[in-house]
Parts: sequence; structure tokens; C-alpha cells
Amino acid sequence: MPANLPPDYFEAEKRYREAKTSAEKIACLEEMLTIMPKHKGTDKLRAGLRKRISKLKTAPQSKKGPGKRESAFHIDKEGAGQVVVVGPANVGKSALVATLTNANPEVADFPHTTWKPVPGMVEVENIQIQLIDTPPLNKDYMEPELMDLIRRSDLVLVVVDLQTDPVQQLEDSVALLQDHRIIPYRFHDRYTDQRGLTFVPFLVLANKNDDADSEENFQIFRELLQDDWPIISGSAATGRNLERLKNALVERLNIIRVYSKAPGKKPDFTAPFTLKKGSTVADLAAKVHKDFVDKLKIAKVWGAVVYDGQMVHRDHVLQDGDIVELHI
Repeated sequence: MPANLPPDYFEAEKRYREAKTSAEKIACLEEMLTIMPKHKGTDKLRAGLRKRISKLKTAPQSKKGPGKRESAFHIDKEGAGQVVVVGPANVGKSALVATLTNANPEVADFPHTTWKPVPGMVEVENIQIQLIDTPPLNKDYMEPELMDLIRRSDLVLVVVDLQTDPVQQLEDSVALLQDHRIIPYRFHDRYTDQRGLTFVPFLVLANKNDDADSEENFQIFRELLQDDWPIISGSAATGRNLERLKNALVERLNIIRVYSKAPGKKPDFTAPFTLKKGSTVADLAAKVHKDFVDKLKIAKVWGAVVYDGQMVHRDHVLQDGDIVELHI
């Protein structure tokens, strides 16, 4: 029986052949598996792809030789979420990351000063969020590993220059990412019949809104957008609205802060647990300690409950700012 593979499969296969790292190859093979139709004609092909994936995942990592280095694009997630800052050249991405975090990306008035991703941590009240400055998006050439980094992120922050055709910059940036099968999560309903896509939440920053005089430009920009994008304006140069941007990152990451409390003691407000909205007491228990999930009996909650210290079950949904006392 013929396999009758769709064109998307052969595009993924081409990317697999061009892939340089195991992570890239695994991603392409898994995409091929997702795209491939399931019937008797593809059984052997599917088995072969799974075998290749298994070999790549279990292959021992060779020790680094004198000339071998781990890729700069492989950045472990830290903090409450990983935000990749993307956009065309000279829109102020590096200046933004340098202003908000402890990172020191090279900042200059000329384009293409960033050639590799630079991570840093931004503090939002009592949690840390990872921001990653990236090389400019360029339709002539895109580093495949940059696309993999964006796919793995929790949020994409698209930066545009409010003073230089921000509508076109946004359209070009989104189109380029879509060409690499990275789609804003808000559009997922438009792609229900397509496979092998990665949906990531997006937030747009209209940078260089330096003062009240440029606020009119921002309002015009918003009116010109055909879609109702999640957008905020600010200035890396003057610091205008950057606190609002921090709070917007927390909101778009869809996270809540929950505080733990030992019986008979005060809660620790310095180091909250970060959970996805909709998480339960059982989810918190799993974060505190892996053994707590099975042993958990009840919990007491202070915060978004009928009364402080209310006893709840493991399936109780937590809210931002709740204080929880676990009983095992």
C-alpha cells in the first residue's frame, strides 16, 4: 500500500537532513511522525522513524574535545518562565534586555550587533523571569537553532520600533516565524487542519515610546493593526512603562504565585512557588516534594477562600497570592 505522504512531510524530512544537532534531528523526526498519515502503508516507515528517535535520545553524549563547545542556542530554562525577545534589527531588543536584567548584551546604534542569544533574569516583585536577547530576524537567513530556541520558549516578546513603521515590522516578524511553523497561540483555531506546528503565546512591545509626545504614534499603531494583538508600549531608553511590561509578562505567562506555610509557622513570602493558572493543591504538593502527592491528605488555604485557614481537598484550584499549608 503506498504511503501517500503530504508535502509537509518532505519539508520536515529536508530539515532533518540539514539538521546539525541531535535535538534538531529529534524535533524534525517527531514532526514527521505527527504529519504522517496512519495506515498500513506507513507502518514500517513509522517504526523506522521511532527507531531513529530512540537511537538519538539514548546515544551517549561525546565528551567535549578541545575544539568542541555546547551550542550557545541551548539555554536551560530558569525562573518562572522563559521569554525570548525577537524582532528585526535595531529596534532596541538588546537595550531592553540590558535595562531589565543582569545581562550585558552588546548595545549599539547600528544593526546586527547581536549574533548569539544572551540570557538574563528580570525580577517582577518576588519572582524571576528569564529574558533572552536574540539575533535579529532576517528573511535572508535564519539560524535553525534560533528557531528551536523560540519553539521551546514559554513566551515570545516581539519588539518593534514605534518610530519606524512598526506595523510592517510586526507583520514581517510574524510571517517569518510562521514560515518556520511557529504560530502565535491566539491563532491556533485557524490551523486545526495542519500538523507539525508549534503554538507559543506572543506579546508585542512597541519600543521607543520615550515620552508623552510619542503616545499618539502608539495609538495610531494600535488602530492600524488588523488583529487585536496583546500589545504594550514602552521605552528601553527612558524606562517608560517598563514596570507595566514586567506585569504583562507575568500575565501572558499565565502563572500564579502561591506561598507555602508550615503548621504553626508564618508563611514565607520571599520565595513563592510559581504555578500555571488552574493548578490545584496536588500540583503544588508535587512541586514542594515528589512524595507529597501520594501522602497528601488535606490542605489549609488562606486567600481566595470563604474563610482563612479553610480546609480543602487536593483538587482545590489555587489563586494568585494563596497561602497553603499542606498536611500529609
